[in-house]
Amino acid sequence: MAEQLLPEFEHQALENDMKRLVEEVGKHREVPENSSLGDEALLKRSVQSFTAMSNGPVANPTNLQNPLPQYVEDASPEVKLEVEYLLDIAFHEGILKADREARKTSPFVLDAFHDALVKKLYPTLKEQGLLS
Repeated sequence: MAEQLLPEFEHQALENDMKRLVEEVGKHREVPENSSLGDEALLKRSVQSFTAMSNGPVANPTNLQNPLPQYVEDASPEVKLEVEYLLDIAFHEGILKADREARKTSPFVLDAFHDALVKKLYPTLKEQGLLS
């Protein structure tokens, strides 16, 4: 089962990142301060800490719903495209590479990328039983 943990993802980098993210969620779940957080909030914290581990301190691909967070809907078309581009990098080249690119942009784009990534990954991780 572990070998086919996420069969709908074809890209090994993303599969590896998602496995590491699940481990990170488990670590965050053990922290007493996080006991009141839901799975999506835990996943978001995990994405932030997972990417921060590789970048230093922080200043379902088949899912057809809009992956952008609601607050990005009023942003410029350039911002929307940038977030979608970062998602594409995450799903094809890995979350850490996409996060490095996102950190070269504005804090708004970085946060929107993290939120959109959680929105895309959460249903798949939950469906796979990796999040309760």
